[in-house]
Amino acid sequence: MKADRKKLVVVGNGMAGLRTLEAVLRRAPRCYDITVFGAEPQAAYNRVLLSAVLAGEKAAADIVSHPPEWYAAHGIALHMGDPVVTVDAAARTVVSGAGRRARYDKLVLATGSRPLAPPIPCLDLPGVSAFRDIKDVGTMIGAAAQSARAVVIGGGLLGLEAAWGLQRRGMSVTVVHLMPTLMERQLDATAGQLLQHDLERRGIAFVTNGETEEIHGCGRVEGVRLADGRELPADFVVMAIGTSPEIGLARQAGLDVNRGIVVDDALRTSDPDIYAVGECAEHRGRCVGLVAPVWEMAETCAEHLAGDDAARFATPVHSTQLKITGVDVFSAGALMAEAESDDEITYLDGAGGIYKKLVLRDDRIVGAVLYGDIADCAWYLRLMRQAADVASIRADLIFGAGVAGPAGDLNNRDGAGARALRREAGVGPSPALQIAHG
Repeated sequence: MKADRKKLVVVGNGMAGLRTLEAVLRRAPRCYDITVFGAEPQAAYNRVLLSAVLAGEKAAADIVSHPPEWYAAHGIALHMGDPVVTVDAAARTVVSGAGRRARYDKLVLATGSRPLAPPIPCLDLPGVSAFRDIKDVGTMIGAAAQSARAVVIGGGLLGLEAAWGLQRRGMSVTVVHLMPTLMERQLDATAGQLLQHDLERRGIAFVTNGETEEIHGCGRVEGVRLADGRELPADFVVMAIGTSPEIGLARQAGLDVNRGIVVDDALRTSDPDIYAVGECAEHRGRCVGLVAPVWEMAETCAEHLAGDDAARFATPVHSTQLKITGVDVFSAGALMAEAESDDEITYLDGAGGIYKKLVLRDDRIVGAVLYGDIADCAWYLRLMRQAADVASIRADLIFGAGVAGPAGDLNNRDGAGARALRREAGVGPSPALQIAHG
């Protein structure tokens, strides 16, 4: 520690906080003495890869991102398994659960989120787990070794990854989802139905429009009862209905909070010396949980910590991919037409399990849903982020970059070259190719 350096404290040893630290170290390696507090007792890991550990595709050691040696090499004081419990903004001091005190000049809150739990009885029975961290994954792997039947409550992204991992480990799995189709926040109804049929063929059962009324059992989980009276036997239940930003510490510190910790375009909270990044932060009324916008948050925050007051965070187009081996799903932006002038271009090959939909507004792509063939997802996403005018390649757009033109060759105004490419590639018009208005 050097006396002339400012003091930076990061609360949260997860992906958002560490990405911010890495960016600070790149930009201003000698600016701060750094202290990190983490609630989890183990080395930092890539949370995105938890589903791969659960499915047996990776070991827990494979997803460690920052071993203790990394902190030591950068002169960072690390306190694992010791969450901060108090922030004294007036004194610029934090206090941990173990009683450690650390003074800061700048503080970064990267407290993440916590699993949501429905208001139903018996959530505390043995055999009920969330799917949020490496400890939960260990619990799930242990359950799969001892139990036969699992019910996953929630048919969103995490719920489906949990179901797939448990099924890969030999459990009989039923997913209960409140909505009519799966992943309704990321997929439209057609893609959601294709996904359900695909996963049913892989051995996972589904109850859609299913409202969980209670978990029941004597001493441990024995089943799940639905609101319509049906009972599903279960030795193990996973709760995966969503998350909520962890704002308790910010509220205690007197910061402005709403659903998340309210931040401005510089990721500053209502206290200019305190920043918030990641799932805990709320920017312009939105909280984000996907990697790409969290990385952008971290970079913007780091630029300010390094002295660049001009940096601004703008929420990028959100995109989602499901991490289940052999299932290719991608979505970004709007899932359907939202205005009378919007268009939807769709392609459906039911037998081949391929579905594509693009949502256009003023000849610009504002949304994409791809199922079964996501080879062009990066190209579509780039066109969306560039707000590129695609009028000249509209007729070929749904067939992807190889037909419509590499990287969006929008200079070909008559589209003839793109149509020639399509003929050479043997791509003909699909009987399910549609343009829908409104």
